[in-house]
Formats: sequence, C-alpha cells, structure tokens
Amino acid sequence: MFIFGIAVLFKLFSIQFLQGDKYRDLVEKRDVKNVTIPANRGNVYADDGSLLATSIPKYNIAIDAVVPPTNKFEEFIRPLCDSLSNYSGKSSRYYEKAIRKARINKNQYLLLAKDINYTDYMRFRNFPLLKLGAIPGGLIVNQKTKREFPMGEIAQRSIGYERFDDDGNVTRAGIDGAFGEKYLRGTNGKRLKQKIGKNKWKPLTDYNQVEPKDGYDVYTTIDVNIQDIAHHSLLGQLEYYEAEHGCVVVMDVKTGEIKAISNLAITKDGSYYEKRNYAVYESHEPGSTFKVMAMMAALEDKVIDTSTVIDTKNGIKRFYGRTISDSHHGGYGKISAARALEVSSNIGLASIIDDNYSKQPKKFINHLKRWKLNDSLDIPIMGEGIPDIPEPGASNWSKNALPSMAYGYNLRITPLQTLAFYNAIANNGELIKPRFIKAVKSFDKNIKVFNKEVLIDKICSDKTLSEIQDILKNIIIRGTGKRMYSETFSMAGKTGTARTDYANFEEWKKDKKYISSFAGYFPADNPKYSCIVVIHKPSTKKGYYGADVTGPVFKRIAQKIFTDTPVVDEVESLDVKMELVENDYGQFYETSKTYKTIMPNVVGMPAMDALALLENMEVKVKVKLNGNGVIKEQSVSKSEKLKNNQTVVLEAS
Repeated sequence: MFIFGIAVLFKLFSIQFLQGDKYRDLVEKRDVKNVTIPANRGNVYADDGSLLATSIPKYNIAIDAVVPPTNKFEEFIRPLCDSLSNYSGKSSRYYEKAIRKARINKNQYLLLAKDINYTDYMRFRNFPLLKLGAIPGGLIVNQKTKREFPMGEIAQRSIGYERFDDDGNVTRAGIDGAFGEKYLRGTNGKRLKQKIGKNKWKPLTDYNQVEPKDGYDVYTTIDVNIQDIAHHSLLGQLEYYEAEHGCVVVMDVKTGEIKAISNLAITKDGSYYEKRNYAVYESHEPGSTFKVMAMMAALEDKVIDTSTVIDTKNGIKRFYGRTISDSHHGGYGKISAARALEVSSNIGLASIIDDNYSKQPKKFINHLKRWKLNDSLDIPIMGEGIPDIPEPGASNWSKNALPSMAYGYNLRITPLQTLAFYNAIANNGELIKPRFIKAVKSFDKNIKVFNKEVLIDKICSDKTLSEIQDILKNIIIRGTGKRMYSETFSMAGKTGTARTDYANFEEWKKDKKYISSFAGYFPADNPKYSCIVVIHKPSTKKGYYGADVTGPVFKRIAQKIFTDTPVVDEVESLDVKMELVENDYGQFYETSKTYKTIMPNVVGMPAMDALALLENMEVKVKVKLNGNGVIKEQSVSKSEKLKNNQTVVLEAS
C-alpha cells in the first residue's frame, strides 16, 4: 500500500509539473476555439431593384446563469424575467424558476429564444442583465444565416445558391452560385468561444477577433414582370399537357439581357417546380427550329434562292436506305425553298442540304462552326450543356448524318444557344452572348459592370438576313405557326417538333415521346424581345406539335408583355404639323376675317368649327347632328345679309 501510494503521488507530481503545460494546452484547444462568424451573403436584385435573394440572420439567445456575480444576478433577475414574460407570454415566475435552477446546477447554457429575427435580437440585448453582455451578463448569442427568395419559387433555380456539405464539398447553381465565390459570399469573421457542453459554446469576450464583412450585391437583368408572365405561361401549358419538363427564356434583342428564365419539371404528386436549369444545361436534338440554320447556310452559299423549286414528293422520300417523311399526309409536292421552310418540310430541307453538300459536307458544317453552334456560350452559370455538331470521321457520322442535321437531328445544342441564334436574326445579324448580370455593387458603388458582349458582328449577308426574316414572318401568317397569327400584333419564328428517346424505335412506337419547341421574336418588324419555349414529352393524347404545345406559350408571353408591361414613348418634338389640320385652320381663319354681317358658306365644315365661327359673329346657332358632325345644310343661304338676333339652323350628318 505504501509503494502504491508513492506511485500515485509521483504520477500526480508528473502530471501537475512535468507534463502540466502539455495537458493544459490540450484542454484549452478542446474547450476554447475561434468560431467562424458567417458573413451575410450579398443580395441579388432584379433590373429594377426588386429583391430576388437575400440573407436573413436568425439568432438563438441563451444565458450562462453561472457567470453573473451574485449582486448583479439578484438585482436584475426579476426585471429580466418580467421582460422575458412580456416577450413570450409565459409567466415571469416560470423564467425565474428556470434561471435560478440553472444557476444552482451550474448550467452555463439555458436557451431563452430560438430562430428570432434581428429586431427581436436587439430587443433581447436590451433586457436587464443581458444588456451587460457576455461578461458579466451571461448573454450567449448564436447567429446563423438563412437565404430567402422573396419571389418564392419563381426563377429560384436560375437565381441559385451555393451550398457546402459536411465534407466541404460545394454545390453551386444559378446566378447565386456563379457569382457567390467572387462577389456574394463576403469574408467570415472570428470570435473566441469556450465549450460549455456538448455542441454548446459561449463567447469569452464581448467583441469579435475578426469582424465579418458582408458580400457585394449582384444586380441581374431579370425583369420581375416578364419573369412572372413567362413562369405562369409555361406552368399553365405544362399542366394542361401533363408534360415532363420545360423551359422558357426571354431575351432583350439589342442588349442580350435575359429578362426571364423559367425551368419547371413535374414531381411525383403532379405539381411542378424548378428542378434543373434546362435552358442552360440540357443539350438535345432541336428538331425543326434548326431548319432555319440549314436554310441560311444554303442561301449564304447561293446554292439555292428562296424561289428554288424543291420536290417533296408525296411526303415520303428515302435517303441512303432510310425513309424521311413529312407530317402533312400526302406531302406538299413541288414547292419553293421558302415554302418548304414555312410548312416545315423535313424532305424539303433534307433535299436542299443533301443535294448541295453531300460531296462537301464540311462546307455546310463550317457555317455551323462559324456561327459558334459547336461551342458552348461560356456563360458564368455552372452546368452549361455541351453542344455536339458531328463531322466526317466522328463516331456519329454517316451518309444519313447530313440530311438528318438539315431538319434538326443527329446534333445537339441547348435552348439558350438556339435562342441566341434567333436573337441574332432579329438583331440584324449581330450575335450577342446572353447576359444575366448588369453589375456588382457595394451599396451605390459599382464594383464591376457587365457590358454587352458581341460574339459575331454579322452572321450572314443582308440579303440572306432579309429573306430569312420574311420567311419567319410568313411562318406565322401562313405556315406552321398560322394558329398564332394576330392582326393586331406581329410575331416571327419557327415551330419545332422532335422525337426523343427513340433509340429503340419499336418501343418508341408503343409510347411516342416528343420535344415541342418554338423560337422567335416580337414584334416582327422592329423586334424588342426574342424568346424560346421548349416542352419535353407532352401527353400525345392532347397534342405534341410545336404549333399546338409551345406556340401558344410564346404568343401569350409576347402579348402579355406588351399589354402588362408599361411602355414609355419618347416624343421627339411637340411641333407637329398635319396638312389637313393646317388647311382646315386656314379656311376657318379666312372665312372669319371675310364675313362679319354676311352669312358665310359653312357647308362641308366640321360642326364645331361652324359653330365657333357663327358664334363669334354673334349669331344664334342651332345644330342638328345626325352623323359624324360635318355640316350638310344651312338655313340661311350664303351671302345673305344677317338680321339682328337671327337664328341659323345647321344640319350635320
């Protein structure tokens, strides 16, 4: 026992003096650390300053009941409990009992409020005892930040987020993710805290070792009114056609600014939400919207003109052992090249491209490359789809590749790429990179401004551009989009219908699936906006052609933008002269100078002018109106001398 006692004493001496510093360091490292204070992420705004995404701080308030000295504790415990009672509605006695019990039990973390806002947080900081701070008041504050989207689910995927998992892996989506690392995130702060229990820490000081610095604000190009129109127009059509997913993008023709982007997919319960950014990420066979590119290549090379006659047979034609058919039963026979595009003839476009490029396919493909259709747009949003334009030597190249590409198969591009090309047609040939951001700001100070970026100054000749613009207008007037035609509002564009998931053709015939699309711009003659609508796998029982499924969405968006969106017209000059008005005024002025007591001829004059003229001559006038207000008869003949107090009757029809 004596030897055992000596051993225990030696061990205690060793721990206390020989290894004391080592163990004290271990305890301090485990019980005291610099805790990260997350910086508030910058806000994301629409182009008019409307808030799209913001960081809302939330606070948990607790008290260390052991820290306050006895005199301070006893002085402030009841006023504190009264304040807590006023805040929560629970009795003051309830709080006093809980806090005193925590003090007796040496409880250094008693939760008082959870997930409160900043206003309530400031209210707690002014409560008795707590306003003394961490020391000696025992106040413990844990802050976390929650990202809020004031517009709800509208464009939430495109606005995006940046999230880290427990292993430090990051997921970035949309604008928030694209610009979070560099601009939105800010710089985190540090505060020294001591561990007082499992996952519970309290501040050791009333100040931060490093103050957090909030992130910059990002101002997007999104127009909240157009975004709302686009979102609900797409949603309504997806629900009606019970489609799998779809997207819509609206772009400003001159600047390339994206004014609206909506991506919706169906859930298990049949509702729709923003699952993926399909407009940016989904590279797929575009179908008939690509026929415009094929036609433009042929027009540019002058291998055809718009009047070139194309034989589309009876709607069925074989190319290299494979049959291509048109949707119109019986075919279109011999039609012009322009008409082939208007009616979206697969055979027509396949014949044009195969007849003129089969021996030199690279000449055709080089047009697509020059238009950058084989390159991604390199937009900052993560996950942009990779286009695929095959060429000779590639694994997906065959003799049938060229005629298939002519009507939008055997190649892949994203909806945003298609829109950018159609926007170039509307913009007199200037291809602009789609732009989601206007500026990054710190309060009112610009940190970075994002300007228009031109990818190609001119995609084609003015002649080709004019011809294709006319065809796109005629598609709405008399082509596949004629159901969209409106006498009061002009649009231009191209319908598209493509098979999808058809690798096993026999299985596809049992359950046919399509991609419906429409790309174009409006108004047709002086375009303001371009737009693309793509809907995947609509119910074939209700319809699947682009003109039926996506065309109405495009039309609804176009018309509602110009009826619901305020339009400001600038008047260049108020000095406007109209010849008819000038002549009428001249005639009235000369008559009023000539006749004082002699009855003038007022037949043919507007009733209001005749009335004013005669009343100025102090003649009593009675007017009988039977029509549009032009004087047809007068009761006193021309040149007859007028009597005092004479009444003249005028009849207007």
